[in-house]
Amino acid sequence: MSNFLRALIFTCFVSHVIAHGHHDELTEEEANAPVDSILWIHMFLQAIIWGVMFPIGMVFGLTRSRWHVPLQATGYALTIGGYILGHSHKGRSFPHSVHGTFANILIIPILAQLAIGIYLKLHIHEKSIRPYIVPIHGVIGKIYPIFGWVQILFGVITFRGYCRGDSPPTHQSGQCLAHYIMGSGFIAYAVLMSILMLVGEQWIRRSGRSPEFFDSTVITLWGIVNTFTEHHGGAWSVKDMQHTILGVLWWTGGILGIYLARNNQRNVIPAVIIFLTGWAMSEHAQALMISTQVHAMFGRTLMLAGVTRIIEICFFVPTFAADGSDDDSHSEHTLTDGSPRNFSSTKTIAARSFRYLTPFLLTSSGLLFMSATDEELRYVHDNEMDHVTYILIVFSLSFLIYAFIVFLVNLYTTTGRNAPSIILNKADDSNIEMVTPGGRSKWYSRVPLQGTVGPAHVLGDDEEDEEDLMAPHMRR
Repeated sequence: MSNFLRALIFTCFVSHVIAHGHHDELTEEEANAPVDSILWIHMFLQAIIWGVMFPIGMVFGLTRSRWHVPLQATGYALTIGGYILGHSHKGRSFPHSVHGTFANILIIPILAQLAIGIYLKLHIHEKSIRPYIVPIHGVIGKIYPIFGWVQILFGVITFRGYCRGDSPPTHQSGQCLAHYIMGSGFIAYAVLMSILMLVGEQWIRRSGRSPEFFDSTVITLWGIVNTFTEHHGGAWSVKDMQHTILGVLWWTGGILGIYLARNNQRNVIPAVIIFLTGWAMSEHAQALMISTQVHAMFGRTLMLAGVTRIIEICFFVPTFAADGSDDDSHSEHTLTDGSPRNFSSTKTIAARSFRYLTPFLLTSSGLLFMSATDEELRYVHDNEMDHVTYILIVFSLSFLIYAFIVFLVNLYTTTGRNAPSIILNKADDSNIEMVTPGGRSKWYSRVPLQGTVGPAHVLGDDEEDEEDLMAPHMRR
């Protein structure tokens, strides 16, 4: 009963938040008032909760760690405090914003995840309702990092007063959408690439598709959308033509990449597209000199990401051997041709080190693009900061973000059921058989650890992982 009481109290706090509105019209004094300590605490607290705690909690849920529930419960409690602080501060006021609107929208997944978590902990309706609730809990939990990223970004935009209005000559809202969506897309690409390279090779091999098939498919779809959304009528500007032809480049190159990826073939077309996109952006003239220089650095970083990806595919191809190991063999052209070629020890070490470079460069290019809107760079210019200092600040932030990405991936391999001691105990059991009951699709099997060649347990229905739909059932 205490769990339901806590849920009721949480709902009451949420009602208080919804009832508190922002000002529609602000005086100059309200808009320029100093930021008080309560608002600073709100920003710091929510950034830690949604940017750090919940992603770690998500990983703990995937690995079924005993720390998952305590960490997520703490996050929910602190979220309540953060909401209250965000609507209780004095000093500077803000007009109605997307940050406040999205905060109210977030109440839905927060309450849903809390209620589902309590329900699953009760262990009722094991054979009827529960099997349908478990995947919902898993999907919502995996979306939490995306929610956090978006809301933190909205918070920064609201705090600085950016992205308001979309009338000429500024087109602020449209420019913000273009930069923040594309920049976030590069970072998401880096996250997925890191996961596949560090722990997902067996999943890729099991899917029967090469990584470039998925890359090319997404590039093609993105290119089609971009082709028909960059020009909004009237005379064609230089930027309209450049952005539209980039869309054409993506879907034409993507089609070639999809074709070359047939039969699991590896190819460098997605990397070439990344390189050409970076070159185009590096030549993108802007109104301010600092903006031109930041865009040029973004383009060069993206070009370097394309080059390193080409080198990696051609000379340091990740292992997709039949046993999932990455020590002595790899498939030079396909994922499944079974024709191993021995690596020297030096080349193996080089391959393992090199695989971090492309995702880091994609993360850096994404942040540079997100930091290159006219409003941001006009603020930097007005404060007499040069482009070198600004770019180094962005790269410093990208180091931190990519370090956290790799930390989360490594956390997945070392906690909960993936802890070395648990893996060793499973490998020692000689009467274990991996099964996929009920015809479960290979797409929903848990991503195995790279290099795990030992047998895996199969959980019975009464032991089903509440947080991870991906885990196959295991039964002795």
